[in-house]
Amino acid sequence: MSDGVNVLVAGGSSPSGIAVARALRGAGHTVFTVGSDAARIRAAAAAAGDGVVPLACDLSDPAAVRELQRDLSERAGRIDGVIHLVGGWRGAKGIPDQSDADWEFLERNAVSTLRNVSRAFYDDLAGSDNGRLAIVSSTAVANPTAGGASYAAAKAAAEAWTLAVADGFRRAQSGTPDPGVTAEPVQQRSAAVIFVVKALVDDAMRAAAPERKFPGFTDVEDLAAAVADLFQAPAAEVNGRRLPLSR
Repeated sequence: MSDGVNVLVAGGSSPSGIAVARALRGAGHTVFTVGSDAARIRAAAAAAGDGVVPLACDLSDPAAVRELQRDLSERAGRIDGVIHLVGGWRGAKGIPDQSDADWEFLERNAVSTLRNVSRAFYDDLAGSDNGRLAIVSSTAVANPTAGGASYAAAKAAAEAWTLAVADGFRRAQSGTPDPGVTAEPVQQRSAAVIFVVKALVDDAMRAAAPERKFPGFTDVEDLAAAVADLFQAPAAEVNGRRLPLSR
């Protein structure tokens, strides 16, 4: 556990991205936020506070993400944390009308972007003294509905990928030599984690619908606090865990 690490917040233009970037910066970390729209990510970084660095990149493009990794390596050195907040919601009435367009949107945002950033930054995270990969998933994975089939399936795929990353960290850093990975025991120092929520809510959503109670929703500030705390938690205790944040 250490302070002052370099963290990349993917999907930094969202309310959750702004809250997470602000919390990480407040904890003393160097924070880079990335989004596909340059103007939006600059505005979001400004809202997150002084010192948050905005970057524009299409995270669904593997070549662009590899270039992002090279750029950050030159600018800041190793990236110690990747917080993946790229996502979105698409639903339908039932199974027959789950559209291909909705599936492509969900697969691109929830799965492809995660695959791209985790592959590009895997060596950074595995080589860090305090490496962390975190995603936000949904309670819908455990209780999928017909109307939300594509959404739940995409989130399930993202969870499976994250757990596979956790297995990679565990094999390399389990403290037990693995002939296929390392010849010497390495203490667990990197972790991949899944935060599970029903849905996220922020002040703007409450202001737009003051009559709503948002039962079971997780405030983006609570998510942000959990992300900041993740860098203080022992890697061996959180690696590969699904951490519920829903109330």
